[in-house]
Amino acid sequence: MRGRLQQPLVDLLLSSIQIMDWLMGKSKTKPNGKKPPAEEKKQYLEAEFTKVRVVDFDLKELVVLPREIDLNEWLASNTTTFFNLINLQYSTISEFCTGDTCQAMTACNTIYYWYDERGKKTKCTAPQYVDFVMSLVQKLVTDEDIFPTKYGKEFPNSFESLVKKICRYLFHVLAHLYWAHFKETVALDLQGHLNTLYAHFIVFVREFNLVDPKETCIMDDLSEILCAPAPPAPAAPSSPAPSPSSHNHVTER
Repeated sequence: MRGRLQQPLVDLLLSSIQIMDWLMGKSKTKPNGKKPPAEEKKQYLEAEFTKVRVVDFDLKELVVLPREIDLNEWLASNTTTFFNLINLQYSTISEFCTGDTCQAMTACNTIYYWYDERGKKTKCTAPQYVDFVMSLVQKLVTDEDIFPTKYGKEFPNSFESLVKKICRYLFHVLAHLYWAHFKETVALDLQGHLNTLYAHFIVFVREFNLVDPKETCIMDDLSEILCAPAPPAPAAPSSPAPSPSSHNHVTER
């Protein structure tokens, strides 16, 4: 059923090959794995980094539900894609996200706790939290009763709530990447991938109201920069008044 992704999304997926190439043969120049002390100045908000992307197109157009595709099918395709890309992005810095460098799952001034199936609240290290997230999401997206791939099989009534749960967890991972591991990301020259992935994700969850704004507000400063519409093209310089013979000539830009 899934697989009918728009071409821009395909282009974005292809860009992940660069990350995979890096993983297969890591650069000899590795960033320092020690986590620096928290700084009030957020490096990821600096213009030299926020302007770096791997694609250049309107993400708003990319996430809009295509007329011929079922909503649940569209949510399933995109959620699975985001899971794979975020998991891949995290894997590039995973060796620097350890129990020593990241003793808690943090982002800005927020500490995320893990809740098990019984609702028990547990404070864990960031790598433990991310492992819990990825294991849970992997289990869900490969469950045919939840994310069906065979023609004619229906999505469960709880599907949307499960997608919202997945997206909330994936946001936590993205927020931690920026807050705790942006320096390593820059050292590996992967900030363009992260920025594009984050902007695409935020535009998507906003389009379908998948994550409570109260949850994402800790990263609103970054979201507003990365998700802002492209500035209008500069106006063409004024030209001399047209001659009478050119009155019917129309220039489109």
